[in-house]
Amino acid sequence: MLDGGPTGGDVLRRAIAGQRRHVAGASLLGTAHQACEAMVPVVIGLVIDQAVATGSSGALLRWLLVLAGLFLVLSSCYRIGARMGERAGEQAAHLLRRDLGTRVLDPRGGADKDRLPGVLATIATSDAKRVGGVATVLPYGVSALAGLAISAVALLRISVPLGLLVLLGIPPLLWLGHRISRPLERRSGTEQEHAAQASGIATDLVSGLRVLKGFGAESAAVDRYRRTSQDSLAAALRAAGSRAWHDGAILALTGIFIAVIGLVGAHLAMNGDISVGDLVAAVGLAQFLLGPFQLLTYVNGQFAQGRASADRIASVLAAPPAVPAGAAAPAEPVAGALRLRGVRHGALRGVDLDIRPGSLVGIVAKDPATAADLLVCLGREAAPDEGSIELDGVGLSELDPVGTRRAILVAHHDADLFEGTLLDNVLAGGEGDAASAAPALAAAAADEVARTLPDGLGTLIDERGRSLSGGQRQRVALARALAADPPVLVVHDPTTAVDTVTESRIASRLRDLREGRTTILVTTSPALLATADRVVVLDGGTVTADGPHTELAAADAAYRSVVLA
Repeated sequence: MLDGGPTGGDVLRRAIAGQRRHVAGASLLGTAHQACEAMVPVVIGLVIDQAVATGSSGALLRWLLVLAGLFLVLSSCYRIGARMGERAGEQAAHLLRRDLGTRVLDPRGGADKDRLPGVLATIATSDAKRVGGVATVLPYGVSALAGLAISAVALLRISVPLGLLVLLGIPPLLWLGHRISRPLERRSGTEQEHAAQASGIATDLVSGLRVLKGFGAESAAVDRYRRTSQDSLAAALRAAGSRAWHDGAILALTGIFIAVIGLVGAHLAMNGDISVGDLVAAVGLAQFLLGPFQLLTYVNGQFAQGRASADRIASVLAAPPAVPAGAAAPAEPVAGALRLRGVRHGALRGVDLDIRPGSLVGIVAKDPATAADLLVCLGREAAPDEGSIELDGVGLSELDPVGTRRAILVAHHDADLFEGTLLDNVLAGGEGDAASAAPALAAAAADEVARTLPDGLGTLIDERGRSLSGGQRQRVALARALAADPPVLVVHDPTTAVDTVTESRIASRLRDLREGRTTILVTTSPALLATADRVVVLDGGTVTADGPHTELAAADAAYRSVVLA
């Protein structure tokens, strides 16, 4: 879906085309339902003319059986058609959610740029459901048009002026309905945007609730959400007002149109141009027409909202990748040599750095933004604005992102845990058992965490690891990164919430476990830096110092102020 950049129209067409069989079946059954309903007043007119007016009980019984058959067919068609339409809508929404999930999880990234997680969740749920709803209501629109056409034919048989009135009056009404739906479409899109923003901020606030409480910032957070929620409410009210105006205007137009049909029919009956039965049939058909017009009003409104949601879905599916999609695979086996030349990105201002395979390197960044930008470049979450990064002599831009991330694992400081057991979190869905995870658990001191929990490694962890302390979460997250055992491991501040004794133990065990594989520690922890083969200092976005931790601590006052303060 990325190539060519899908539009909202493409999304709508895909949703409908993917359910073509169910939509066609529901449309056919809906048409049969509308045809039977349109024939009911015609048959009643025939009952009056051929049975009531003549006093024929046989004709009365015959036409009553026909009426019973019509009601049996129309009720059966409605039930089966509605079921097929609902199925089409649900399956279309499911396919859209799958497409969105595939795009968001695309290794090239880019879908989440400038979008909060809650915004993406709203697009994948509410917007996908609205677009799927278009597949549900489309058969209603088809059957409504069929009902109007059948009514026009029936009225033509009763009276040519009545039939022509319907045939000539329907197109202008449909055009007016489309014009009236424009404000609804526009305001529906705005409503969904504000709702998604409110959802995104709420998700952010809930995930950071402990931090907010620690800073005493609850009131500021509540004020921020209140403002966003009020904007969302105002947008929803504007959309509701637009929907009410849309429905009311359409209802008024159709009411006037049906009244005109009734008046023309009454005039023809008074002049003797049509019989009493024909007049009853004409009035009944005029009343029946209200149903198809109401259906078209409903379908038009759903289409307006679906188009707005389709545009939002298309904006995610068409989001450009954050990194180029190389086709080459990393060399086998991966040696782990890294080479950075003139790398510029965000706070990075021309970084030149060589990291030997199998070495343990510490990187000290005085500015946290410098560390963050280095991590996203090494993890291929973003491509450098300038310069190049090579793995074993091959540029990362030439490598397949999936293969690159298997070779280079970046473990961010704020890595989340998932709902599941502690062991599941460490294995991260991969193959293995407690025995295979034991070395990583011991190196990260996460085995101590397991011993304090009621069910050990089988203890269930809440979403985002909220049932653990900050230090426990860090140790489990570090164990997960170590258990993956990548050729190149980049770890960012893995022990900031851990006591000094445990930190020292982790530092020595981590070096032993990663012996022979490239490891980069982006940190200011002296215990971790002391185990590194060398330490590289980034200041002002460039490399300003390089050497063993002990030498830098002894000779560089700026280094001491950052690491030993």
